[in-house]
This record gives sequence, structure tokens and C-alpha cells, in this order.
Amino acid sequence: MILTSLNLYQYRLPLDVLLPVGKQRIDHRTGLVLQACARAEGEHRQVEVEIAPLSGIDIDEQVLVGFSRETLVQVQTALTELLPLLGGQHIDTLLDYAEQSPYPSLAFGLSLLHAKLMGKLDAIRPQTATVPLIYHPTDAGKDLLDNKIAALGKHVHSVKVKVAQTSIEDELNLIYGILRTRPDLKLRLDANRGFTLEQAIEFAACLPLDTIEYIEEPCQNPQDNLDFYQAIGMPYALDESLNDPDYQFAMHNGLTALVIKPMLLGSIEKLANLIETAQSYGVRCIISSSLESSLGISDLAHLAAILTPDEIPGLDTLSAFSQDLIVSSGKKHCLTLAQLEPIAQHVIDSTPQSDVGVAKREEN
Repeated sequence: MILTSLNLYQYRLPLDVLLPVGKQRIDHRTGLVLQACARAEGEHRQVEVEIAPLSGIDIDEQVLVGFSRETLVQVQTALTELLPLLGGQHIDTLLDYAEQSPYPSLAFGLSLLHAKLMGKLDAIRPQTATVPLIYHPTDAGKDLLDNKIAALGKHVHSVKVKVAQTSIEDELNLIYGILRTRPDLKLRLDANRGFTLEQAIEFAACLPLDTIEYIEEPCQNPQDNLDFYQAIGMPYALDESLNDPDYQFAMHNGLTALVIKPMLLGSIEKLANLIETAQSYGVRCIISSSLESSLGISDLAHLAAILTPDEIPGLDTLSAFSQDLIVSSGKKHCLTLAQLEPIAQHVIDSTPQSDVGVAKREEN
């Protein structure tokens, strides 16, 4: 298939409630949508992907730290320069540029665009279950949190709880409150490297260990994670550690899971290789969001079904969004491409409108 047109758009979506990015909070999400059309004999495809590094500023005008290494401006500039080079090329060229890109979000987006043009995400039903996210809302009353816990369906067996956000006392009250309401739940804690080793041990020592699946990145210094495990016996997961460009998987005592945010890590091929290696050591791999819009979350749900079919992904972030984007999740408003800000366009030929979407999808 040959790429016949590429269009780049920017979006900005306000949030109804603040979302946590580590200990920081954001009140909107910005990103890019890349649309591509490709043609082969008797077939035409048009798909969109979201490319949205988790960077920018928080509600206090501070730069977000600990997540994407690239900025939205860097990725937008790189894409604007790339589009003329892609036009008229075979879609496999997308994988070449994904491999070369220094920006993980761009590498992921280009490889995802290739997968969607190939129809690979059409061949499997998306993972519709997700692990609910629970955290102390800083801009809403406690009732909102209580209602969310009370509304958890009986089909929910695990929840993710943000910790190392407020005082240890408040967070212990939160955890024990959840378990009083739903004693059957298992908890996945996420500390985002918020504790010193001593604080992590103090906190974990107060928890009922049999209810905890694992804690993500418990220590400010990741090298302390093993000491934490030896002291407490609580399994831990890696998240931020995977964002290090020099990260290579290594098995350690107590390591039980990798929390994989594709937008932060790179191409689908890189994700698949990491997952295969980790699983060979018995380490669970869980696809997680980087606070993408409904378009990105939909694609992650498909990827989770393909790459980690036995794990429920962590994609419970859409409730904070005021609107959907391209793909509806059921919100009242769903933005279309026509409502987004156009950034760049490159067209090789014009496709008759009657041809759009009528040809059958390419087989894998």
C-alpha cells in the first residue's frame, strides 16, 4: 500500500476533574492526531492515530517531570518535516522512520499507524475490561471518591490506587476505606517514586499484604526497591524506570510486573520484545495509559488484547475528559477532525470520495 495523503492536527481537551501526573496535576490534555490515507490496487484505507507525549505544564505552571522526554513542539516539528518524505512511499516506510525516531511518542504513533493501515487492529476485539483508578481528587469533594468506590461493579476484582500523594495517614485511611466497602478487592498501588526507602517501608508495614498485588515504583531511588522487598516482602512493579532510554530488562527478586505506557516507550516492535522478555521470566506486563484521549485509549485497548491478552489493562482515565476525540466512548460531545486545528498536510493524489472506505480490508 502506498501513502497518498497525510494530515496533521492538534487537539486540546479540557478535563472535568484534575488528573494526576505523578504528584502533579493537569487540567487539560493536548496532543496531535495524524491521519493517513493509503491505496493499493482496488483498496483504499484511511486511519487516524493519536500522538501525545505526556509533557507540558501542570496547573501550577510547572513543567511535568518524570514522563515523556520529548515535548509536543518537538514532535510536531519532526512530523511537519516528515510528512513530505512519507508521501508516495510504501507504508512499510513508517516502520523505518519509527525505528529512527529519537522521540518515543512519534515512534509509537508511526508504528501504530502502520498497524492500523495493515488492518492488524481490526482482527481482534479490544480489551473492554479495565482496572479502575482511585486517587484523592484535589478539586472535588470526598463524595466523588466515595461514590466511585461504592459504584464498583462486582465484576471488578482489582483497583489501582495512587499513593505517596498526601499524608501516609490519609492514604492508609483511603486504602482501609476501600477494603471496608469491598473486602474482596485486590489493590495495585502506584507510588510514582514518591517514597524514600524508609517511608515506603513504614507505609507498607501498615498494610494487609494479602490484599496487595504489587506497588509500582515504591522508592525515589529505584535501586532501593530490592531493599524494600527484602524488608517487607511486598512485590513491586516498574513503570517510570522503563522510560529511561538505557533501560534493559533485568530480573530482580520481588519484581512482579512491568506497567507499560506505549506512548512513553516507543514502537510496537519494541513493546512486543520487552513483553516477550519479561514474560519469559514470569513477570506480568500490563498496558497502561498516558492519559490519552478516547482515540488513543481505543487503540490501547486493541493493543492490550493483542500483546497482553491475559492481563486487564490500566486505561481508566477517560472519565476525567470533557469530550471524546474521533472515537466515541459515550460522552455527549465527540470532536471530529474538522473541529481540530490543522497543522500540516501532504497530498500525493486525490481519492474520489466514493472510493473512501468501500474496499475490503487487507488481510494480515
